Amino acid sequence: MKVVVTDAVFDPYAEVQKYQAGLKSGQSGGVVSFVGTMRDFNDGHEVSTMWLDHYPGMTEKHIEQVCEEALERWDIIDVLVVHRVGEIKPDEAIVLVATWSAHRAEAFDSCRFVINYLKKRAPFWKRESTSKGQRWVEHNTEDAAADIPD
Repeated sequence: MKVVVTDAVFDPYAEVQKYQAGLKSGQSGGVVSFVGTMRDFNDGHEVSTMWLDHYPGMTEKHIEQVCEEALERWDIIDVLVVHRVGEIKPDEAIVLVATWSAHRAEAFDSCRFVINYLKKRAPFWKRESTSKGQRWVEHNTEDAAADIPD
């Protein structure tokens, strides 16, 4: 398992390839990945930049907890999460979640679980810059599967 929170622009596809190269050969039947990118619009407004804030240390701990939960709930081999913070521009990757498993169902289900947790409960605070100024955005995923006991 690997969790990275970074203010640097990253290439999600290179991250998956690099991480997969370190996994034991022959164990994985597939990898499912989700890459979230920044849109230039939200709720009917044009968005020029987004700022993601977090608490260093606490944020990584929460993401590691959800990755551990995914490893316990599904028959998966590994989980990779890379999440941006700081200033993000349209088309830049915000988040990468990748899960490896011998079977596709577990890889899909666990990847969905992790990304829904990140959207709903992870300790990130999002501020958008629009033509009308800046505004804070609330979490936006309604998925009971993303609920993890504290």
